[in-house]
Amino acid sequence: MLRIGDAAPDFEAPVDGGGVIRLSDLRGRKVVLYFYPNDSTPTCTVEACTFRAMHPGFAAKKVAVVGVSGNSVESHDRFKVRHRLPFPLVSDPDRRIATAYGARRKKKLLWIEYMSSVRTTYVIDEEGKITAVYHNVANVFAHASRVLGDIEKPA
Repeated sequence: MLRIGDAAPDFEAPVDGGGVIRLSDLRGRKVVLYFYPNDSTPTCTVEACTFRAMHPGFAAKKVAVVGVSGNSVESHDRFKVRHRLPFPLVSDPDRRIATAYGARRKKKLLWIEYMSSVRTTYVIDEEGKITAVYHNVANVFAHASRVLGDIEKPA
């Protein structure tokens, strides 16, 4: 499990539109890296749209917002266009990035154990260090606003 003060694991992965993103390329600015289970599901759509609604506030603070899920680039393309999302969506089909960030955990339903995505958000500073962690995000309606508010608080 990653903690505040840890170096954020670097990654290179495909994003919507057919490009590639490297976390290290975003050094020099803060990054909100949010992991979500699936494109186009009700809760994930609400979360993405609240990040969209708060995007002007993040942009004013020069904070990059990046969403990550196991969906394909093609799925991300449709999701991004449908909801006019102004930030990149990373495709992590093998869940390598989610696993490195602890956003994928073992769960149990009755007697069946399985791995599942866990809604998790990290704030990463300009040097690549984790400054905030939000595990098991439950209130997706207020989450983006809370993250922005925490970023705006004086250190």
